[in-house]
Amino acid sequence: MSSIVDTLKEKLTTGDSKPGGNPQAGGAVTDPRGHDASKLPFSTKQGQNQQEFPGEEHKMSPNPDFGYDTYKGYGRLAGKKALITGADSGIGRAVALAYAREGADVAIAYLNEHKDAEHTKKVCEEAGVKTLLLPGDLASEIVCKEVVDKTVQAFGRIDILVNNASMQGDAVENFWDIPRDRLEKTFMVNIVGMISLAQKAVQHMPSGGSIINVASIMAYQPIPAILDYACTKGAIVTMTKALAKDLIQKKGIRVNAVAPGPIWTPIPAQSFTPEMTKEFGKGMTPIDRAGQPAELAPGFVFLAVNSESSYCNGCILNQTGGMEI
Repeated sequence: MSSIVDTLKEKLTTGDSKPGGNPQAGGAVTDPRGHDASKLPFSTKQGQNQQEFPGEEHKMSPNPDFGYDTYKGYGRLAGKKALITGADSGIGRAVALAYAREGADVAIAYLNEHKDAEHTKKVCEEAGVKTLLLPGDLASEIVCKEVVDKTVQAFGRIDILVNNASMQGDAVENFWDIPRDRLEKTFMVNIVGMISLAQKAVQHMPSGGSIINVASIMAYQPIPAILDYACTKGAIVTMTKALAKDLIQKKGIRVNAVAPGPIWTPIPAQSFTPEMTKEFGKGMTPIDRAGQPAELAPGFVFLAVNSESSYCNGCILNQTGGMEI
């Protein structure tokens, strides 16, 4: 598997690397939440995180920062109703917390990571909003319909749809080792399910609504080790641009996407080996570390708030730590 590590670093590094990190990273950089970039990734404990699919956040060490101690809401989404997929953990959890603290009721769709989902529900309810847990496999059209129907039954409508749920299989030595059933499952979850959910949700979204899809740096700097995942992320970019043109004219709904870089979530913990996650993100980005879910959440808030992003439609928000898209 060492060649996969080399491939990841070679494909994802922007610029030549030197001992001690990416030369573009410079010295220690303090981000808005007080993290010191020179101290991240966190520790060698990160290398103890190999899990089976689906990865679970409560089993990770260290746990991702989803903004619990730092995100402060200002009521910018007061009264809004949001449906967020993959909201049990990772990026989805950070977005759910941010939306809740901004005043939105939140529907939390997830596969079967019940312990993680219950924790997300708890922290969102602390913000004083209504929450809803919606377990199920979004590869199923029936589940997509149920998720939308139950959200509408509970909240009356959907103002914001965040298509975040995705599947990423184990990194492989050769792309021809990816089995056919995994190829099909990845596409069913990551793009077919996303389109199906959007088809059903827009019927219950008012003018001024917002759809935010989660793409990836893999759409722009793909690697064959996770080719199926990378290809679906490229398809999400295409979907976003197509729907942005269509829905703004037909329904007054804006469609945008976020393209994250390497982010410390359960996905790398269950897809990559301990060797690959030990210093996940280091040497890959100009910032020279993995991002935290809490760092992405404000971008999702921006795209959901009409007063702040009313002229953003068909945009791909680059949150890659400086990697080019």
